Amino acid sequence: MKPKAQFPLFRLNLHPRNCLELNLSAENPDLKYIDSQEKLGKYIQQRIRQEHRLYAIGGYGENRKIYSQFKHFDSDGGKRSIHLGVDLWTPAKTPVYCPRDAKVHSFQFNDHPGDYGATLILEHEQKGKTFYSLYGHICLADLDRHEIGQEIKAGEIICHLGAENENGGWPPHLHFQLILDLQGAKGDYPGVVEAHQAKAYLENCPDGRSFFYLEGS
Repeated sequence: MKPKAQFPLFRLNLHPRNCLELNLSAENPDLKYIDSQEKLGKYIQQRIRQEHRLYAIGGYGENRKIYSQFKHFDSDGGKRSIHLGVDLWTPAKTPVYCPRDAKVHSFQFNDHPGDYGATLILEHEQKGKTFYSLYGHICLADLDRHEIGQEIKAGEIICHLGAENENGGWPPHLHFQLILDLQGAKGDYPGVVEAHQAKAYLENCPDGRSFFYLEGS
């Protein structure tokens, strides 16, 4: 099953003409001296302006060095650094639209430095099969508008991008993640894992770009 969206996440279709494909992996030499969330935000904003885009997109499967500064990403095996979702960078308060008919599975404020902040998980069906979409780094106030089991139609506003003081300290962006099996999780699911876990987690979390991004446009 390849999950597909019915409506654009930001109302506009996302494609190479309005999205800058951004590399935030440890291999990007531009990030050598970027050691804080504030510096990362300035770098991303500069790149978006230079390339005359509305959004920056990327991150799926990336090995990111920036997580090393947060205790939240410590684990028994070392550090979690492999990113499972797709990040969409654009200003705070940008509305996010439900990409496919859904019901609210769960939500939670994951309030650790570097974490998701306010997080929403939706449950979808396609051809009789269930899958989930996770929205991290959203406005905390948006959680008040939802109830477990609430039905949402494609195209309805579900949340807005959160500011740094409520999204784990990150520059405003949406962490979007497809999940085939939540494995009992509620209001949270790993968005970054250790390298030795990556294969299994990436199989359970397919590349979200194929869900909504029009690569050939």
